[in-house]
Amino acid sequence: MNELEDIEIRLLLEGIFHYYGFDFRRYAPVAIKRRIQNILYLEQLATVSALQEKVLHDRTFLEQFLNYMTVNVTAMFRDPQFYLTFRHKVIPLLRTYPFIRVWCAGCSTGEEVYSLAILLYEENLYHRCRIYATDINETVLRNAQAGIFPLRLMQEYTQSYLQAGGKQSFSEYYTAAYDHAILRAFLKENIVFSQHNLICDRSFNEFNAILCRNVLIYFNQSLQQQVHQLLYDSLCLFGILGLGNQESLNLSHQERYYKQLAGRERLYQKIS
Repeated sequence: MNELEDIEIRLLLEGIFHYYGFDFRRYAPVAIKRRIQNILYLEQLATVSALQEKVLHDRTFLEQFLNYMTVNVTAMFRDPQFYLTFRHKVIPLLRTYPFIRVWCAGCSTGEEVYSLAILLYEENLYHRCRIYATDINETVLRNAQAGIFPLRLMQEYTQSYLQAGGKQSFSEYYTAAYDHAILRAFLKENIVFSQHNLICDRSFNEFNAILCRNVLIYFNQSLQQQVHQLLYDSLCLFGILGLGNQESLNLSHQERYYKQLAGRERLYQKIS
């Protein structure tokens, strides 16, 4: 049964790639299988072949499928030490540029993007920044662009903000409306939200800093190498790369072209 299911999964992923252009074929097999089994349960489908028929013959289901397949676990100032280190070690480097381009790749619902915008604002750099926030999933991009989050999370976010070196009252950055927190409009002014597929799309600019955190862990080794090359090609010389705390440049072909700024926080600087 497991062998048959593995064959069905391969056929499903091939079909989605050839028909829609979304390539999940080189995601980590264990993660893919777990997500597909979850979809079968939620959609009350008996087999992966039934899922294949549904997604290939019902284009309206594709968006729901992508929501299932893409991981959207995030939070504002998640891993506060990362942002504190970014504030102390990266901000002084960014100050040397007349204009700053930052790419948040795999931005999900936008919490990381707005965290960065707040940090740059407090360091008096936001007015000369452009943050490009991209994700494969258009639904989460629409949510990110709205900048509206559950009010119940603000206490947790406030603690993370303070641990990340926040300089003001976090409540100044949002307005409470019923059970939602609406981020201040000025935080969106220098953010460009756009769909981008790390697997098959190319570099679209040269950046002073790239954050691609907690994305690569879902890819197999060959796909990680491909994305590392894309990130390297997209960084300017002496640009900064930020990865998730379970990710690193170890064993990547690009490792020798970076120096470590903060190993524990996975911050690297391109040096050649």
